[in-house]
Amino acid sequence: MTEPVSTDGIAAGRVARVVLVDDHRMFRTGVRAEIGRTETTGIDVVGEADDVESAVRVVAETRPDVVLLDVHLPGGGGVEVLRRSAAVMGEPGGVKFLALSVSDAAEDVIGVIRGGARGYVTKTITGTDLVNAIFRIGDGDAVFSPRLAGFVLDAFAATDTPPVDEDLDRLTQREREVLRLIARGYAYKEIAKQLFISVKTVESHVSAVLRKLQLSNRHELTRWATARRLV
Repeated sequence: MTEPVSTDGIAAGRVARVVLVDDHRMFRTGVRAEIGRTETTGIDVVGEADDVESAVRVVAETRPDVVLLDVHLPGGGGVEVLRRSAAVMGEPGGVKFLALSVSDAAEDVIGVIRGGARGYVTKTITGTDLVNAIFRIGDGDAVFSPRLAGFVLDAFAATDTPPVDEDLDRLTQREREVLRLIARGYAYKEIAKQLFISVKTVESHVSAVLRKLQLSNRHELTRWATARRLV
């Protein structure tokens, strides 16, 4: 990437090579359609992956400028992709990672930043803002959705290691996402739409969360999550 990007977010005479990593094919298709029009956005999508193994392989093969990385992936999540991509990240002008996730949880943001990602934006971002974020990441800037930057500042300013929460650790990443959305008052159908899963799968995750935390209903679950400042 050698030419400056225009201020309206549309690339002017430059191209950024990008890999999309997300386990939802329809989401990848949507992102590609939104930003992958190289002649107008300057974004050339050179590869896609849907889990950790395929992500590590595609990134190593294509050596993109920027990887758009989902946080929750089969095979160990985005942090595992970062860990196994350390070599290509460390090269001169190496591959840079921008987390793009539905989650705005502090633990997810801090986890991928500690893993080496240069930024974190949520999936509510517009196509124009995402294009600008990609070019800024490619140029070495750090990019965060406004609310998320505070998590990172707080985490790296803290001197004490956060205590281990054994109850929370019993939940999978997906169960934590569902827990957080339930606690925020979302209906099952809304959660299913946001996480690109079926309502039946949401119900299954809620049942698992209640069982693991020994709670009886969503009201107790909301109080539990609020007490831990997960909402």
